[in-house]
Amino acid sequence: MSQSKKLSLLVMAAGMGSRYGGIKQIDGFGPNGETIMDYSLFDAIRAGFTKIVFVVREEILETVKEMFLPRLEGKAEVHFVIQSLDKFVPNEHLPVNRQKPWGTTHAMLCGKEVINEPFAVINADDFYGRASFESLANFLNSAQPGNQAMVGYTLKDVLSEYGSVSRGVANQASDGMLISLSELTKIVKENGKIISKEEAGDRELAPDLKVSMNSWGFLPEVFDLSEKMFVEFVNNNKENPKAEFYIALMVTELIRLGLGKVHIIPGGTTWFGVTYQQDKDEVSGKIRTLIEQGVYPEKLWK
Repeated sequence: MSQSKKLSLLVMAAGMGSRYGGIKQIDGFGPNGETIMDYSLFDAIRAGFTKIVFVVREEILETVKEMFLPRLEGKAEVHFVIQSLDKFVPNEHLPVNRQKPWGTTHAMLCGKEVINEPFAVINADDFYGRASFESLANFLNSAQPGNQAMVGYTLKDVLSEYGSVSRGVANQASDGMLISLSELTKIVKENGKIISKEEAGDRELAPDLKVSMNSWGFLPEVFDLSEKMFVEFVNNNKENPKAEFYIALMVTELIRLGLGKVHIIPGGTTWFGVTYQQDKDEVSGKIRTLIEQGVYPEKLWK
């Protein structure tokens, strides 16, 4: 694998975790209290990412610093940025009257102040597997302007047994390129089928559909493009405190406007995550299995 480019990893860790009932980004799942994020950082560094950017809320900034600065010392360059509600919002719409962050595109955009190189984006509370980071690094090391990437995961492999989940479902061209993403916010397993609960009624989904788990590879050009889109989104949704600008929406708009291509790349072989508190024991068990298989050391940051 070529190491010709500096690569950053942007970790979105500012979510509220409303369905989990706690701050799942910093909850311990490994045998020594490792977070899910620890395993992603470990895999990313092994794959050649040398700069880590944490996007956090002000309330958890010091906790995240205390946890990860010692672990990453000497292993990667580390930055912390705050996803505050007023960042990138036009002055005429201030102060912002909402509780929730603006969504994942806004979280990514907050990294603009410290990222000038190709970068990957992940959720802090999802386990992506080593192959995804290697695939992203390979793509970013050779990506030409106008080309971005999404690691494709298979729908049947990324559901929860304990309730509904939100997933970006891909409309894929025959050449493997992304055409659009539909953010389906209530996907459930029901009577052996996968169902999207929608206003128009239930819709059955094919189990082998490719979906986004927010594992992305972007060139820094995407910051200026997404900032313009975000300002337009705020203008259109300033009265809706629940509206969120997902990366899935940004990427779909980017493709629609002819501003870039998005490759669906391999690497989505292993995923697990926590949406509900009941998911925790299952995730811890899967990590234990990977340690027993020799994929990870017992003590991650020796």
